[in-house]
Amino acid sequence: MFLVGLTGGIASGKSSVIQVFQQLGCAVIDVDVIARHVVQPGYPAHRRIVEAFGTEVLLENGDINRKVLGDLIFNQPDRRHLLNTITHPEIRKEMMKETFKYFLRGYRYVILDIPLLFETKKLLKYMKHTVVVYCDRDTQLARLMKRNSLNREDAEARIKAQLPLKDKARMADHVLDNSGEWSITKRQVILLHAQLERSLEYLPLRLGVLTGLAGIASLLYLFTRYLLPSP
Repeated sequence: MFLVGLTGGIASGKSSVIQVFQQLGCAVIDVDVIARHVVQPGYPAHRRIVEAFGTEVLLENGDINRKVLGDLIFNQPDRRHLLNTITHPEIRKEMMKETFKYFLRGYRYVILDIPLLFETKKLLKYMKHTVVVYCDRDTQLARLMKRNSLNREDAEARIKAQLPLKDKARMADHVLDNSGEWSITKRQVILLHAQLERSLEYLPLRLGVLTGLAGIASLLYLFTRYLLPSP
């Protein structure tokens, strides 16, 4: 099995594309959901965040106050780095757990929905393929203004706060252009899914695991056959 990192930008249509992949039966892991999960009360990252940043980052119910924490690390690289050293290892562990579950269920590839895939670059090394859901700047602006009821100035500010989609598209292995009719975008998703399904890149890992399991089974057989006393 191999991993496919999927990203986009605000109002590019990434969520709609993911829905199509899911309708096609693809396994999708939302890294943002995992990031929220690992900082829940009772998890190691939650305890370490409180130790590092104090109880002021907690809500009354014990959950992390994401706004307060965000304000604390805003424009403070050292604090941001500290938070990342706490959360990123836990996110990777949960990500691999989820991925292994899909591996056991026989999926050929797993899509990871990673909003900041190219910005942080932390997970790029794990991705066999990268996909960007792209749309041109004018389309992105118009969609964002309509969807969020924003004026042009506010919408442009939100778009400028992100890495431009054209830059992400240059770095990606595959680009799904969502600038036009949705039916055209959906067709692109279906074709990409077929291409990834036909790929044999999943075989080396699966064969390696099966070989390892066969080796363990052989050792267990020899142990029971020759070392344990006969009845």
